[in-house]
Amino acid sequence: MPDPTAPPAAHRPALARPASRARFGRRRAALVASALAAAVLAVSGCDARGGDADAGGRDATPGSGGGRGGTALAAVETLTVKGRAPRTGYEREKFGRAWADTDGNGCGTREDILVRDATGVRRKDGDRCKVASGVIAADPYTGKRIAFRRGDGKVDVDHVVALSDAWQKGAHRWDAGKRLRFANDPLNLLAVDASANRRKGDGDTATWLPPSREYRCRYVARQVAVKKKYGVWVTSAERDAMRRVLTGCPSEPLP
Repeated sequence: MPDPTAPPAAHRPALARPASRARFGRRRAALVASALAAAVLAVSGCDARGGDADAGGRDATPGSGGGRGGTALAAVETLTVKGRAPRTGYEREKFGRAWADTDGNGCGTREDILVRDATGVRRKDGDRCKVASGVIAADPYTGKRIAFRRGDGKVDVDHVVALSDAWQKGAHRWDAGKRLRFANDPLNLLAVDASANRRKGDGDTATWLPPSREYRCRYVARQVAVKKKYGVWVTSAERDAMRRVLTGCPSEPLP
């Protein structure tokens, strides 16, 4: 016989338990969703702001000369392909005073690059900047060892992407400040054998490559990095030449 003192079935406490289970289920689902979202962010390399982050939490810009730039071969596909514009109007002076001190260290860019690329550097007496002599242990373009003295004409500081080439592929539209930065950017500069550099002229990848085959991948990767950084376009023949070289070294990174 039913207990006459028992509360009606609709008010029995036992029926509150399913609601408690529902609340627990919702909390559990929320925790699982949060964990899955964190896992996706970790795998994709994105931070909570939606940008690509490097190990220090800073946004990394491919091809910027730092961070995770990816491979040079992949970067070729991001370059704009157009025809070469006329060389009309090009003058070295359009890129500012030669070897300006753009980093504010008191020395011209040419001296900075010689110090970076040479060994055994000696400076002129009484001058903390001007390089008097040094050795390029393995010239990038020829592979030769070059001992040089100031004024002997053995070593040039080369614009990897020549100023004239850049002028015909977009730089004619830049302001003076951008041209000055381009002409003095260490990414675009190498101390090299002067004879090889003179043979290069203002050639691009389609018309000139270093005689040293061991350096070609790194040379083309540097050209790609510079063109990507500054938005200098390439011709279709140049893009195809870049692909041919870098296909032989598909993991070559952007410098």
